[in-house]
Amino acid sequence: AIIVLSLIAIIYGAVVAMVQPDLKRLVAYSSVSHMGFVTLGIFVFTEQGIQGAILQIINHGLITGALFLLVGVIYERTHDRTIAKMGGLASRTPVYAAVFGFFTFASAGLPGLSGFVGEFLVLVGTFVVLPGAAAIATFVMILAAGYLLFMYGRIVFGELSDFLAGLGDHLTDMTPVEILTLVPLGVLVVVFGLQPGLLLDLFDTTVSTTLAEVEPATAIAIPTEVTAIVLGVIVLGVLARTAYAVVNSRPATIEADGGAAH
Repeated sequence: AIIVLSLIAIIYGAVVAMVQPDLKRLVAYSSVSHMGFVTLGIFVFTEQGIQGAILQIINHGLITGALFLLVGVIYERTHDRTIAKMGGLASRTPVYAAVFGFFTFASAGLPGLSGFVGEFLVLVGTFVVLPGAAAIATFVMILAAGYLLFMYGRIVFGELSDFLAGLGDHLTDMTPVEILTLVPLGVLVVVFGLQPGLLLDLFDTTVSTTLAEVEPATAIAIPTEVTAIVLGVIVLGVLARTAYAVVNSRPATIEADGGAAH
C-alpha cells in the first residue's frame, strides 16, 4: 500500500508541477515528487533502496532548500513569482542564472551531483523487487528533468521581458552574502555526488539492522491490476482537471482580448 501511495506522490507531484505558473509552487510540487522516492526506497526493503532513501532525504534538504532560497532572492527584487514574466534573467543577473542552473540540474538528477546518487539507488533497489514500479519512477524522473529544464530556459534565456526591464535598477544580481549562504549547500551537493560513500558508511550498520528485523515479516500483496487501475484513475483525474481549467480560461481570455481591441 505504501509503495502504491509513493508512486502516486511521484506521479502527481510531477504532473502538477508541469502546469504551475508560479515558480515557488513548481519547486514545492517537485519536492512532493522527490519525497515519493524516499518512501518508495524505504518500503521496498532492499539495501540499495533504503540507502538511496536516506541519501534522498539529505539531498532534499540541500537541493530543494537552495531552490527555495533562490526563489526568495528573485522575489525580493521583483515581488512576483510568475514564470512567464521572468524571461531573460541571464542578461541582467548572470551569477543568479548560473547558481540557479546548478541547483536545477542537481534537482533533475545530473550525474556527478548528489541528487543523482540517491534516486539511482532507490531505482536499483526497487527494480530488484518490483520492476514495474521502478519503470514508472524512472519515467517520472525523465519527466521531472523535462519540466525543470523547460522552466529554467523560460526564466533565464531569451530577451529580457518587459516586466523585468520595467524594474530598472531594482533588478540586481546576487549579493556576496546571498552567494556565501548558498556556497556550503553547493559544495555538499558536489562532495556527496562524487563521494557518496562518506554518507553511506555512516548508516550502513543501521540499514543492515533494519533489514534483518523486517526480513521475517510478510508484506500485504496488492494485485498488479489494482495498482494499475488506481494509478490510471489518478493520472486521468489530473489530466481531466487540467483540461477543464484550460477550457474554462479560454472565454475569459478571448473576452479580454476583444475588449482591448474595441
